[in-house]
Amino acid sequence: MCQSTRLQVFLPSEDATDSLGRLLAGHLVPGDTLLLTGPIGAGKSHLSRAFIRARLNRMEDVPSPTFTLVQTYEDAAGDIWHADLYRLSHPDEVLELGLEDAMSTAICLIEWPDRLGRHLPQSAIHLTLTPQAQGRLAEFVFQGRPALKKALHDPAF
Repeated sequence: MCQSTRLQVFLPSEDATDSLGRLLAGHLVPGDTLLLTGPIGAGKSHLSRAFIRARLNRMEDVPSPTFTLVQTYEDAAGDIWHADLYRLSHPDEVLELGLEDAMSTAICLIEWPDRLGRHLPQSAIHLTLTPQAQGRLAEFVFQGRPALKKALHDPAF
């Protein structure tokens, strides 16, 4: 079994958050899940927006899925699902959304993943965003993914 990689990246600005979203867009493929944790206003939707625009290679209206729960986007490699689970009252509602199936076939960006309960994918990338000073701290936990690990250590991203 792979050992977990834990690393932190300080994002001093919204542009740095956009850069991280673009970097992640180049490393995730259908079947990958990015779990986004952090308080309201930490930058989860902001990072997701940058990720989706980078994957689609165009300026796209990317609303927060706070009220719709899920927004989907068609990418050349497969679908992208952006979910905000804040309003779920029970983990089994994930099944009603179709999210459990999407986690095996699409790229899934999931805000408020604590609402997944037992449906939490084992191979997911965990990203916690925490407001800090004038920016935010991005804390990653994931297994394997040597190319992603190397890219996150590159200060040029």
